[in-house]
Amino acid sequence: MVIKYKLIKESKECAARLGIVETPHGSFKTPVFMAVGTQATVKTLTKEELEELGSKIILGNTYHLWNQPGNEIIREAGGLHKFMNWDKPILTDSGGFQVFSLAKLRDIHEEGVYFRHHKSGKQLFLSPEIAMEIQNDLGSDIMMAFDECPPYPASYEYIKESTERTLRWAERSLQAHKNKTTQGLFGIVQGGEFEDLRKYSAEELVRMDFDGYSVGGLSVGEPKEIQNRVLSFTVPLLPKDKPRYLMGVGSPGMILDAVERGIDMFDCVLPTRIARHGSAMTTKGRLIVKNKEFERDFTPLDSECDCYTCTNYTRAYLRHLIKAGEILGMRLLSIHNIRFLIKLTENIRKAIQEDRFYEYKEKVYRDYGLHDSNKDF
Repeated sequence: MVIKYKLIKESKECAARLGIVETPHGSFKTPVFMAVGTQATVKTLTKEELEELGSKIILGNTYHLWNQPGNEIIREAGGLHKFMNWDKPILTDSGGFQVFSLAKLRDIHEEGVYFRHHKSGKQLFLSPEIAMEIQNDLGSDIMMAFDECPPYPASYEYIKESTERTLRWAERSLQAHKNKTTQGLFGIVQGGEFEDLRKYSAEELVRMDFDGYSVGGLSVGEPKEIQNRVLSFTVPLLPKDKPRYLMGVGSPGMILDAVERGIDMFDCVLPTRIARHGSAMTTKGRLIVKNKEFERDFTPLDSECDCYTCTNYTRAYLRHLIKAGEILGMRLLSIHNIRFLIKLTENIRKAIQEDRFYEYKEKVYRDYGLHDSNKDF
């Protein structure tokens, strides 16, 4: 296997676990949060800033990079690592989620998906073979098999048909993957909220022997209790000696809930997206920086944070930047939010090591105010 997982410690309290994932571009400890570099950049941040934040792996987006600048150009540049000057691990998604979340008009067939570009309206076609070709050109350390991300809610009949097709696409993804000695490939477990379909999907994917496994089709609008229930019966079906990845999750409570159930890897656009709208994650909960209450607040954004933003600037200054529409304000909030989630996973790893995961989870829930609402960020 190109991607190797080493289990360091299993929690005595729950299914949480501490591990190390080795890739062709270095290793990273898990649980881990991956900042999203959709267009070969984590929005507004440099490589050096990401390294200062403790980022060990980032995510690139196949759909967007395929459309701009094009996978051929990135291949000619020597791959995504050289193109964006990032020498640590990169994971690329397959483009499947964007097809099903951005494209208004799509036509799903056995061979693949016909759809319209989300901005230009240009007709496009994406299949397992094309998704693998693009990711092979990108040269990411971890690739994702092409799948359908079904909507929530959906009928059992629809999810069953979708899951079966996704399994056939998974086999085609394996067959089309050309760089098996330099790039790993993860399978994606689907099946909606239905336990028998999740079991069928997981067992079939494990039989195909991927480098790692993702739980897909969650964080698409379902209630938090359904997400937790699906993870509770799905994760135990996955191999203990391979990484487990929950796609699209980046809120503190959901990360903690998923780690409790055995998930190792997370990604989400949430920290940079909310930063652009003037919001921050702090150890005391969500903070809307542009609110008037911070106009004369000359304290740090988060007194417990060690990031560049919190050690150099005040809430009042950040509020001023956001209200003035200054890019620096968005950058500084992005720096903080990404550091917050990376630090969260660092603290989770420490808590697992010291057999106090539940103590730490309860502290975050209490301090962040997660017990007061089903909302999570």
